[in-house]
Amino acid sequence: MTLEEFKATLSHSTPPENLSKPLEALWWDANDEWDNGHRIVQDLEEPDAYWVHAYLHRVEGDLGNSNYWYRRAGREMPNISSNTEWEDIVTELLGR
Repeated sequence: MTLEEFKATLSHSTPPENLSKPLEALWWDANDEWDNGHRIVQDLEEPDAYWVHAYLHRVEGDLGNSNYWYRRAGREMPNISSNTEWEDIVTELLGR
């Protein structure tokens, strides 16, 4: 699936089947369901989930918590818009 194909699914009522949990969380976030996205990644113990968790807290405005999760993911908070970061994360995760 490409980024464009992923974005096309955002008009559906539920995320596509067979998405990884971090991608599913990003799908919910893009559909104004931040809580659903957060609930999905908050207890996962994997770097991709940490990255999405960091992004979600950045969007929320909780930068201290966000920085904690970026560190857990082995990343730094980027100096780009959250929309660009969302696309970057989706693209990288889809490419795996």
